Amino acid sequence: MKESELLKQGAEAKIYRTSFCGRPAIVKERFRKTYRHPELDDAITVDRIKAEARALARCRKLGVHAPTVYHVDLARRRIVMQDLPEATTVREVICRLSASEGAGCAPLLALAGRVGHLLAALHAAGLVHGDLTTSNLLVDPDLRTVTLIDFGLSGAGGGAEELAVDLYVLERAVLSTHPDSAPITGRVYEAYRAAWPGADAVLRKLDEVRLRGRKRLMLG
Repeated sequence: MKESELLKQGAEAKIYRTSFCGRPAIVKERFRKTYRHPELDDAITVDRIKAEARALARCRKLGVHAPTVYHVDLARRRIVMQDLPEATTVREVICRLSASEGAGCAPLLALAGRVGHLLAALHAAGLVHGDLTTSNLLVDPDLRTVTLIDFGLSGAGGGAEELAVDLYVLERAVLSTHPDSAPITGRVYEAYRAAWPGADAVLRKLDEVRLRGRKRLMLG
């Protein structure tokens, strides 16, 4: 693995761009939390790394586009995975196209439909992403292949409540990019419902999650 280039640092990890066995790669390295007991911190970190690697592998088996895991290094708190250097975030695409063509333009609605199908496949398997923002959805230059990244907060066996929270997080993320986001999220949910019989229960629960979110905003 060649010298790594730091791309960004979040609350949980540093992200590097590198190469692995001649292939473009991303390294996600979780750093130590000094406020936790070292043994507890090690245990939590190992569990989260393993869970993330399992979620990525399971997505691939389900046909949900996600980066391929190349290597897991628990001692160094790292996952090495496929890089997608030509992809851009769905957030960037929404900002660009909604500004130039409007939130209801055909390319955005087609992209929203692909996102809905992807999420239906994920949720039908009981997988919860945990941080389903438009920055964690990547799309190729042709806007045809949507890839889900950053499974650091993911979990398995999610019920309607957990899956609805996933959708609510995405809804808020889309709203943050454009005030008239209803056509986009509406198309996501339409495709989500069409692709999975269990979608109705999740979407009903989403109404409850929205209500709680509005109450929190009103109460501060």
